[in-house]
Amino acid sequence: MANTFGSIFRLTTFGESHGAALGAVIDGCPAGVPFDLELLRRDLARRRPGQALTTPRNEADEPEVLSGVFEGRTTGAPIAVLVRNTDQRSKDYSDLKDLYRPSHADYTYAAKYGVRDHRGGGRSSARETLARVIGGAVARMLLAAGTAVDVRAAVTAMGPHSAERPLAEMAADAVYSSAVRCADPIAEPAMIAWLDELRAAGNSTGGIVSVRVENVPAGLGEPIYDKLNARLAGAMMSINGAMGFEVGAGFGVASARGSENNDQFIRGADGLETSSNNSGGIQGGISNGMPVEFRVAFKPPSSIALAQQHGAATGETVEHAVTGRHDPSIVVRAVPVVEAMTLLVLADMWLMAQAGKSLVVSSQ
Repeated sequence: MANTFGSIFRLTTFGESHGAALGAVIDGCPAGVPFDLELLRRDLARRRPGQALTTPRNEADEPEVLSGVFEGRTTGAPIAVLVRNTDQRSKDYSDLKDLYRPSHADYTYAAKYGVRDHRGGGRSSARETLARVIGGAVARMLLAAGTAVDVRAAVTAMGPHSAERPLAEMAADAVYSSAVRCADPIAEPAMIAWLDELRAAGNSTGGIVSVRVENVPAGLGEPIYDKLNARLAGAMMSINGAMGFEVGAGFGVASARGSENNDQFIRGADGLETSSNNSGGIQGGISNGMPVEFRVAFKPPSSIALAQQHGAATGETVEHAVTGRHDPSIVVRAVPVVEAMTLLVLADMWLMAQAGKSLVVSSQ
């Protein structure tokens, strides 16, 4: 089972939804980076359950830093962080021991490993994403020490409702103050009403998380297999429930002419810029200095209260309604996870770029 992400800046996650704890080990973080425990707590609080319009499961998600930090700075050793589970209700899943829920990982997990933890999905549960947020927080600390990179993410679509305000005009504080993570005065109340309607009906909805990263230095990414856009796509599609990824103009380029899609160069205040950003800040797999922009589409949560056909371990099908505590939409709590995975990719690519520069200097 692959549990590690990254090449130089590496994140390994562990733990299950209804186990004693979950956690993260970050390896490859340089020594001397200021470690901000309050930043880590803030990022975890943005993802934690028990908030408005999310699952009623109420976890404090308090991090315990076990290693890799001394007197407020990283030591260069692996950074291990633990978060204990305190509000799991495993009995809610007892009737699923021999059933496979529709559109979940239950059947495929059992087919691959021959065993599965039916309590909340075990390792395949979205609760694993808290460990990604831990890694993203450390990546944020690293990038802040060496760059001016600013990652901004928000829900820009949910079901039939889409934001009109551009992401560039949504401040991070305003996004995270919104119950639906959308700082748009018209779309926000519509999304809230939509979630209330679906919750009452025992149903769920999908949505889109958009990302804009400013101050990305030109030169991050590799031209072939480690393209920045490819690494971002892989990172986003590894998040539970992610079903689609597009960078820049995305699928819109399929109907565009080259003269419309090309990002022509102009003279900017600090050097060359482009007059448009259809490439999403990435050309040839390498950042060009323009804002990196992409979107991630998430499916509706599969755990709904409506009766549906479940598969049984016997090979039969059974009509069953899922009980327990679940989110009516993934995207609300996916925003900090998408942000974290973006930070992890950028931190890894930034360290790769620094290593490349060092090799060039040493060879002369």
